[in-house]
Amino acid sequence: MSVATIIDYGAGNLRSVVNTLDELGGRYELTRDPQRVALASKLILPGVGHFGQMLRALDALGLREPLKAQIGGGVPFLGICLGMQALYERSAEAPEQQGLSLFPGVVERFPATARVPHMGWNEIVPDGRSRLLADLPPRPYVYFAHSYYCPVEASTAATCSYEGITYTAALEHENIFGVQFHPEKSGPLGLAIVRRFLEL
Repeated sequence: MSVATIIDYGAGNLRSVVNTLDELGGRYELTRDPQRVALASKLILPGVGHFGQMLRALDALGLREPLKAQIGGGVPFLGICLGMQALYERSAEAPEQQGLSLFPGVVERFPATARVPHMGWNEIVPDGRSRLLADLPPRPYVYFAHSYYCPVEASTAATCSYEGITYTAALEHENIFGVQFHPEKSGPLGLAIVRRFLEL
């Protein structure tokens, strides 16, 4: 396995992600150094928190451009929860803040009538073509914790339905992978997903 560079922007679920990689015997480094990101052979962007705060932190640390350059250059990337939402143009959570804009569309909030956050185990429906979700049960259950959701579009690799809304639970496009759920909190199935990414 190549070394996975985990981006430390000052927030997020770093400890649980690190624990997962330790359990898998994966090689990794934690960094907020743009030069280390620019040399990465595999990238993980964990995410718990606020869309605007994350993107502002990436900008303040000088991480946006090397991150986008590495992704554009074909380096495998995994965004987890808010780390996946950051790939889109904008989010209703911080309308004034530009995302990484690698995918079109706006991350929306569940409606006021919904119970938010969407917290706990829920079923996802993979499209059957995903490399990241290969060899999983047909309709696996994974762990979610979020109030905002990504639209379904061409790169959607799995969907989930909550409070009558179907949204992107996982996306995949060439070297870019994203999951709205938390594989590091999804038991053996989540471990299998992270292992698959590390072995790509």
